[in-house]
Amino acid sequence: MKQRAPTNPAGGVNGTVAGEKRRIRCAIYTRKSSEEGLDQEYNSLDAQRDAGEAYVASQKNEGWVCLPDRYDDGGFSGGSMERPSLEQLLRDIEAGKIDCVVVYKVDRLSRSLLDFARIMEAFDRKGVSFVSVTQQFNTTSSMGRLTLNILLSFAQFEREIIGERIRDKVAAQKRRGKWAGGVPVLGYDVDRSGGSPRLVINAKEAARVREIFQMYLDKGSLQPVVTELTRRGWPNKRRITRKGAAKGGRPFDRATLYAFLTNPILIGKIVHKDQVYDGEHEAIVEPAVFERVQSQMRENGRTGGKEVRNKYGALLRGLLRCKVCDSAMTHSFYGKDGRFYRYYRCVKAIKSGSDTCPARTLPGAEIERIVVNEIRSLGEDRDLLDRVLAETRTCLDQESASLQRERDELKASLKRLERDLQSLVADASPATDVTAKLANAHGRITNSRQRLGEVEARLAEMDATAISRDEARKALKEFDGVWANLSPREQARVLKLIFTTVEYDADAATVAVTFRPTGIAALCRGKLQEVA
Repeated sequence: MKQRAPTNPAGGVNGTVAGEKRRIRCAIYTRKSSEEGLDQEYNSLDAQRDAGEAYVASQKNEGWVCLPDRYDDGGFSGGSMERPSLEQLLRDIEAGKIDCVVVYKVDRLSRSLLDFARIMEAFDRKGVSFVSVTQQFNTTSSMGRLTLNILLSFAQFEREIIGERIRDKVAAQKRRGKWAGGVPVLGYDVDRSGGSPRLVINAKEAARVREIFQMYLDKGSLQPVVTELTRRGWPNKRRITRKGAAKGGRPFDRATLYAFLTNPILIGKIVHKDQVYDGEHEAIVEPAVFERVQSQMRENGRTGGKEVRNKYGALLRGLLRCKVCDSAMTHSFYGKDGRFYRYYRCVKAIKSGSDTCPARTLPGAEIERIVVNEIRSLGEDRDLLDRVLAETRTCLDQESASLQRERDELKASLKRLERDLQSLVADASPATDVTAKLANAHGRITNSRQRLGEVEARLAEMDATAISRDEARKALKEFDGVWANLSPREQARVLKLIFTTVEYDADAATVAVTFRPTGIAALCRGKLQEVA
């Protein structure tokens, strides 16, 4: 027995009146890759929708009606399916709310053949047809599908060509030392007043950047710096987008601080695919300081920074080396009868056997006591103290010379900016252009003056803190009282500040230390507790 199709009282089939066209619910999808121009009263998305509505209206006799819901993706690439309105469109299709999807061009829906195949699979599963306003084809026929695949192939090819052009342009810009866009780092702002955007120094942030680098050199590892930055309330770069939205400004953590301290942009460089180029922008950090930070990080990478956090009081971890093997000496211990015995051993002897190195093992407490006594004896050995103070003076003189150069550059820059400001005041260009340039010039002058004041204050401080032999001997006499009040973790950090290396020569049975000039300056100024 044959089963008849369901009817309604008016004699129609499937809810339609006999002789009437089936109602086809049409959803119009629009997309634009960039956000540029979307804030205009009439933008590209509106134009695409108008074209789609006009096309649906032309098919009114076929029962086509336009759904009021908007599916607009502004600022989203066609190379990905992670688009909010596309996701909503697919959900509505799964819910059976849509019969036909209308787009202005095929590449508005997708520029990827693989993604488009997934979308068409979802359409076919629900019996949804697909229409491009400017490219006539019917997806229900084999010829229509062939045409669609050809169009999609060209759309994907075009996307790849555009990507290659952008990558080539970025590479060319970076080879010439130009900033190629992205998020500026702490210490720089983006100046868009010229022909192309460029990085300019933010004087207030730049002073903070230099202090962060010095803080790392003083403290010797990332975590103490992160803790201090959190205490001071110093976040990462905070910026305002063109639309006025606040971005960034998050607290530093170990990962972001590491990325910041290793960024060559801060020394006036531009990096592209492991290649480093001289940048057009000015450096904030002296190359010598930057290299010292990188060296400290490499050392911490080998030792894991354990000299500042070990719980067994290994004060020389990361400092002590075997002179014969030119290899590090690592700390170890063993327990017996409830007691721990500490010692240092040559890494080469551990890896290749004790016969390869005459150093073997050193009692931990004894070698540490010898090294600490070197600090105490510094105040009693006049010749040694004079040599160390001379090195300290040289180091401070280098910093002073660098600051004096920066001061001269700031003064010259201020003169140029003030001349530019006078020219802008006399400029007869449109008022809006002049206003923006005046605001930019005033801001740069204010920042330069502020940084100039900081530089001159630091120079005055350095001139007032010259270390004499008598002052150094007095500070060294007070060393024992300060040292006794430090924890083993703090003592390890202080030794890392005062010494660059400690070498044990097993053949001569001697220990040689190399003092760090900046550490001696901190010691003589009585700042050990601040460092610890």
